[in-house]
Parts: sequence; structure tokens; C-alpha cells
Amino acid sequence: MTTPEERDSTSLPTATRKEVLLQLSGVGRTYQMGEVSVEVLRDVTLDIYRRELLVLVGPSGSGKTTLLNIIGGLDRATNGSVLFEREDLSTMNGRALTKYRRQIVGFVFQFYNLVPNLTARENVMVATEISREPMDVADALALVGLEHRIEHFPSQMSGGEQQRVSIARALAKNPDLLLCDEPTGALDFDTGKRVLELLSRTARELNKTVIIITHNTAIGELADRVIRLRSGEVVEVKENAHPKSAEEIVW
Repeated sequence: MTTPEERDSTSLPTATRKEVLLQLSGVGRTYQMGEVSVEVLRDVTLDIYRRELLVLVGPSGSGKTTLLNIIGGLDRATNGSVLFEREDLSTMNGRALTKYRRQIVGFVFQFYNLVPNLTARENVMVATEISREPMDVADALALVGLEHRIEHFPSQMSGGEQQRVSIARALAKNPDLLLCDEPTGALDFDTGKRVLELLSRTARELNKTVIIITHNTAIGELADRVIRLRSGEVVEVKENAHPKSAEEIVW
């Protein structure tokens, strides 16, 4: 049975038709803590499209990070399915899931996780060595405006520059999917806006699917769609006909 989203997308001209990258159906996640079962996600059903910027919003404990980890292959759904090219992530063996993480997904976290005794070039190179079709390291750093910092160590860079190196590292893998967990959480206002603009350009100009999770609802104005979670459930899916630039957002 086709969903309303699928029926709508098939009526579009081929040039503008949405192409599904991931299909989540009835996804739930329960953790066992001693004798207590904690249900973190329940019945999440969602299509994620290629080349879209998606923002997941919700308060702490709403299930945002768990959902992102399941999409990224860092965690498995307890029930439901997560389909990527007809393969279900929740039933993949360890080797297949590692391949998915290496070749399909790039990760950007709130804290930059750079190796302190490696230069920017070397930090990015770490990702290219496990990728199928990596970008050139210098090109990846140029995309984030740090070609002049290529031989600098993390301690010689600002927080915003370190975050941009972490984005370059993720992009250098040439992933289909870029997952960002509170990427501006450790940054000041102006630096955060520059990072958000970079992530927006990644979706629009590099044709990547970018998912950002945040508790800051204003960041949703950047997105093609905003998914709101509460208590482990999707409570709202909102489409933005005219996404804003980072400079237009009022935090």
C-alpha cells in the first residue's frame, strides 16, 4: 500500500520527484535496565529523502539521539524496520552494518572528537582511509573554508574551526547521509550560524541528505522538513515551503 507521501511524490514531474533514501516503519527501541523495560522510541514511521535537510526537534529524553543512532547504524531498532536500498538495518549482521556506517554515513557530533596530536589534514585523512570513494582531503577542507588551516593542530584552532574540521572529516567520506547531533551546542551564536549555513549548503549544493537534531526549535526554519518528537513518538511533521538561510533565523 502506498503512503500519502508516496502518492504525492509519484504525481510530481521526474525532475522534482522525491527519491526515498531511508524508510522507517513502526520503529521502536526498548532498553532493559535490570527488571525494568524503558521504551525510548515507539512506532516511528517516516520516509527520509535524498538531498533534503531534515531537522529533528524535541526536549531532552524525547528520543532524538536514539532515532539518529538507529538511522546511522550505531544502534538497532527493537521492532519495526529501517530500509536502505531494500536492506533492513535492524537485521544486518555486524559486518554489513559496519560497511553501511563506513560508506553511507558521515557523523558530526556536538563535541568535535578530533585527535589532538593530528593536524586538520591528518584528522580528515583518517576518514578517507575507510571510505569507498573519498574526496580529496584538501578539497574537503576547502569546502568548509579551512584550506589555510590544513597543517594546524586542534589546539591551534577555535571551537568553530574545530567543528568545521569535523564536518570536513565527515564530508571527506563522500557519504549519502550526514548525521549531526547538536552540532552548534558547544558554539557561540555567530559561529553556530556559520556552521548551520555550511550544513545547509551541504544539502543544497552537494546533494547530501543532512539530518540535524536539536532542542532549538528556531533551527528548524533551515529545514525542508521538521520532525517533532515527544516521549519517543513523532508528534508533528512540518514541511517548509521556503526554508530560511542561517542569517535569517532569529534565535
